[in-house]
Amino acid sequence: MYLFPRLRLPQAAIKAAQLEGVSPDVFYAHRLLDATGIAVVPGSGFHPDLVSSCKKVSGTSHIRCTILPGEETITAMVPSLQAFHEAFMDEFRG
Repeated sequence: MYLFPRLRLPQAAIKAAQLEGVSPDVFYAHRLLDATGIAVVPGSGFHPDLVSSCKKVSGTSHIRCTILPGEETITAMVPSLQAFHEAFMDEFRG
């Protein structure tokens, strides 16, 4: 199963990404991997037509997730992903 979720990242996260010299989606993907071990692909690595077909909105980013594990693993993975995202957003909202 593939997911290509849209991320609406806070301006502070976008600025932090710029300071590191990477796009916001790359910044998010690296932080996710470091925090959880969950690997995703930054949407900026895909052909622009794919991103535009997902209704790219100014100020948004995307990541691509490929979900291959069994149901038991997904049940454990989803809360980790949710907890990371909530903590990331809280950190950069101010």
